[in-house]
Amino acid sequence: MVMLDTNIILRYLLNDDERMASEAERIIKNMSVQVTIEIFAEVVYVLKGVYHIGRAEIRQCLLKFLSEVTTPELEVLKLGIETYAEQNLDFPDCILYAYHKIKGYEVKTFDRKLNKLLDK
Repeated sequence: MVMLDTNIILRYLLNDDERMASEAERIIKNMSVQVTIEIFAEVVYVLKGVYHIGRAEIRQCLLKFLSEVTTPELEVLKLGIETYAEQNLDFPDCILYAYHKIKGYEVKTFDRKLNKLLDK
């Protein structure tokens, strides 16, 4: 199993450096790769904050990308991505919400928006 870091994923998704994108594609298409939720969080942060990509587009590309890799807590990650596209919350808060909905975990926070969503 090969674990991917954020830069490999970004080059693959953005195709902004031909050589690196080609190498990233070779790795992703030919190896058994895994991506953690923490790395997905960093990918979301960079796509939104650095590349100014919208939430809906981030959802679309990450959900497609999920079919090419393995990840722990797949259902939590999917719901977190969906929630991120639909709510005005940071991605880590969306992951906390997803753990609450899917696993039944209790979440404690002072964040009003997250508490409102958790109470639904």
